[in-house]
Amino acid sequence: MEVEGVRVFYRESLPEREDAPVLLLLHGFPSASHQFRRLIDGLGTRYRLIAPDYPGFGRTEAPAHFTYSFDRLADITAGFVRGLGLTRFVMYMFDFGAPVGFRLAERHPEWIAGLVVQNGNAYVEGLSDGARDFIALRPETPGAEETIRGLLTPEGTRGQYELGVADLTLIAPDGWTLDQHFLDLPGRRQAQVALAFDYHSNVERYDRWQAWLREHTPPTLITWGVGDPFFPEPGARAYLRDVPDAELHLFGTGHFALETHLPEIAPLIAGFLDRVWDAR
Repeated sequence: MEVEGVRVFYRESLPEREDAPVLLLLHGFPSASHQFRRLIDGLGTRYRLIAPDYPGFGRTEAPAHFTYSFDRLADITAGFVRGLGLTRFVMYMFDFGAPVGFRLAERHPEWIAGLVVQNGNAYVEGLSDGARDFIALRPETPGAEETIRGLLTPEGTRGQYELGVADLTLIAPDGWTLDQHFLDLPGRRQAQVALAFDYHSNVERYDRWQAWLREHTPPTLITWGVGDPFFPEPGARAYLRDVPDAELHLFGTGHFALETHLPEIAPLIAGFLDRVWDAR
């Protein structure tokens, strides 16, 4: 789909019912819509699952002059939603999907039928010490860009899948290998550096996003890998302050929880969609 000069690639399931609940899947770093391929296969006949690639990720193609910031990722995602004609959906927010998703929610609260939050942080206590140090990097900081680029190597990409995972045999190599393929495309690393330097803009909005949760009290399902080296368990529990009726499930795994615990998480998502879709 063409959105403001960006060719947005997306994956979409074709459910058996035309009025099936809609789940918008917002991927994380350094992945893309392919991270949801098993979830789409598992739930796609019952629900309409839609997963776009952001500019700078996956198969989406952005013009050379595109400005990479979280505001612009949200702009393109909002244009994509409008292009599909979506007016109501449950939003799955993982990692980068949280700052993109909360920006959409702030702009269009009427779109949001519910939230599925999987290692998508919106609280200061949900930042590990390493994450805080990374977010504090600025372009003028000596060695900052080299530090960021260290995450974009095969070792850095693979580590994001494996850190915090007890049984590494559960991690298929396809995810991080495909992520690395896209990271190595021309211009992609500079796009990721720009987004890393902009990440502080998300932390600065945490108070606003928490206020949005308290005001709108969306039905919320939280599934969280507690071994996440970036967003530890306190970030999951913090949501209960603002949406105390949220359903919380913790898993003994890392950042990419679907890679190891999809058989447990997919039924939780299905049950949540069934409960909330017709509730409001």
